[in-house]
Amino acid sequence: MKAVIDAAISRSRTVISTLILILVAGSVAYVSIPKEDSPDINIPTLYVVVTHEGISPEDSERLLIKPLEKELRAIEGVKEMISTAYLGGANVVMEFDAGFDADQALIDVREKVDLAKPELPDDADEPTVHEVNLSLFPVLTVSLSGNAPERTLLRIARDLQDRIEGLSSVLEAEIAGDRDELVEVVIDPLALESYNLNASDILEMVSKSNRVVAAGSLDTGQGRFAVKVPGLFETVEDIINLPVKVNDDAVVRFRDIASLRRTFKDSDGFARLNGEPALALEVSKRTGENIIETIERVRAVVEEARQTWPETVTVTYSQDKSTDIRNNLLDLQNNVLSAVLLVMVVVVAALGLRSALLVGIAIPGSFLTGILVLAIGGLTVN
Repeated sequence: MKAVIDAAISRSRTVISTLILILVAGSVAYVSIPKEDSPDINIPTLYVVVTHEGISPEDSERLLIKPLEKELRAIEGVKEMISTAYLGGANVVMEFDAGFDADQALIDVREKVDLAKPELPDDADEPTVHEVNLSLFPVLTVSLSGNAPERTLLRIARDLQDRIEGLSSVLEAEIAGDRDELVEVVIDPLALESYNLNASDILEMVSKSNRVVAAGSLDTGQGRFAVKVPGLFETVEDIINLPVKVNDDAVVRFRDIASLRRTFKDSDGFARLNGEPALALEVSKRTGENIIETIERVRAVVEEARQTWPETVTVTYSQDKSTDIRNNLLDLQNNVLSAVLLVMVVVVAALGLRSALLVGIAIPGSFLTGILVLAIGGLTVN
């Protein structure tokens, strides 16, 4: 130990330069290191969700859960499996053994779900596989409200969603409280009867017309080109002008037997702010990204987009995780400074000012060295 001390004293310039380098590098690392409210924890749980509109809990258990359980129980490492059937769908929650490989487990579950798909009802929605990850929880909620039409709020929310998801540190911005648009068809029964048509034929014709039809390929001297017949409805006018019957020399179009209007689906949920209807964007960051910097970028994007909004539309931020993190970091800094001051007071009284200065440098130096090691190891400050 004495040899180490003698070597450090004999190379004082090197020691001082190294100390300054550590302090500078540690300070840079402290500013740039990702800061989290809690560490990223691999929760050994995956769950499968499948929905089927109108299905009863009893039928859901028989038609949805049993085919899924039949395949999923063959996965190795599953500690417990809990299935729940409810009106309109079902879910299967799987708890794995501690230390499981999350990526491999996700692959295995998706493969088993694919094997179970042929046994599910044809009109059931596509099963989805989800993982439980604390880092995927929203870090900020951006709420839009005001005296504006629902379609205007929805247009603004979707535009803002695209802008926010364009940030490299943002994983997704999910809209809550929105409703999908649809075209409502009101058929005139008298007109239908006068043209000798029935509703089932009309519905079948519309369904068959709204698709892309492959027409083979075309071989030329420059290569082979795929040919398709575009038939997807892009606008309401495409539906209105759809021919449904040729009557002598006249063509009966959809507008002759029905009227159309744009509306919204019935909402499965809703969002309200101060008692008014609202749309909320729940922003989730990517794993390992800095929450504080991510939220600052999101706020900047919102304020930039806000310049083009109607004056009646207001924006409100809530569930801001960066506020808690800033407070925790401020407490940490205050604790370090308090420790330095208290120790220096004691050392000055006992050993003098010179020893106190050395201790005052050693404490923040040790703290910044630890932060530097965390940054080099790719870890975060929690």
